[in-house]
Amino acid sequence: MSKELQSVIFDHPLIQHKISLMRDKNTGSKEFRELITEVTMLMCYEATRDLPLTEVEIETPVSVARAKVIEGRKLAFVPILRAGMGMLEGALQMLPAAKTGHIGLYRDPETHQPVEYYCKLPGDIGERDVIVLDPMLATGGSAVDAIRQIKIRGARSIKFMCIIAAPEGVEALSKAHPDVQIYIAALDECLNANKYIVPGLGDAGDRIFGTK
Repeated sequence: MSKELQSVIFDHPLIQHKISLMRDKNTGSKEFRELITEVTMLMCYEATRDLPLTEVEIETPVSVARAKVIEGRKLAFVPILRAGMGMLEGALQMLPAAKTGHIGLYRDPETHQPVEYYCKLPGDIGERDVIVLDPMLATGGSAVDAIRQIKIRGARSIKFMCIIAAPEGVEALSKAHPDVQIYIAALDECLNANKYIVPGLGDAGDRIFGTK
C-alpha cells in the first residue's frame, strides 16, 4: 500500500490478484460481482482504519476480559448509481450497521460530463462519516459532482473508494475536493479518446449487471 498526497493506493497481493481476474474480458458477470464484493471488503479494512475504539468489559468462557469495540461512530455508504451498487454488498458485509444513500449520475455520451438524476441520502447525513463508492474513477466528473451534492446536503466527513482509477480522475477529484481521502485498488495508465480507463476493465456497470 502506498500513499500519494490524499490518495491511498493498495498493493496487497490478494487485491491485485482479484483485480487481474476482474480485468479479464472472459470473466462473467457472476464471478465479476463476487470479485468486486471481495475487493471492496478488503479495501474497507484500510478505509475504516481511523474508526475510534472504546474499551468494554466482556465475559469470555474463561474469565472477564477488557476488549475493544468500535465507539459507535455513525457511518453511511453512498454508491454512485449504477455501478457503485456493485461495491455496496461488500461494504455492508463489513459494516452492516451503516446507513445507505444513493446518488444517480450518468455520463453524457457527447460531453462526457456527469448528469444527475437522483439523490437520496440519510436524513442525518451531516452527522455521519460518508464513504462514496464507485468502481471506476475515470475523468473524475461523476465523483466530483456526487461529492459536491453530498456536501450541499450537509455531509462534512467524506471518503471516496474505487477499484480502478486513472491519473486524470485522481487529479480532478483531489483538486475539487482536497479534504476527501481517496482509496484506490489499482491506479492505471491513462484515459483513451473515449474517456475510458486504459487498460481498465471495460464498463463496470455493464459487467456487473450483464448489460451492453
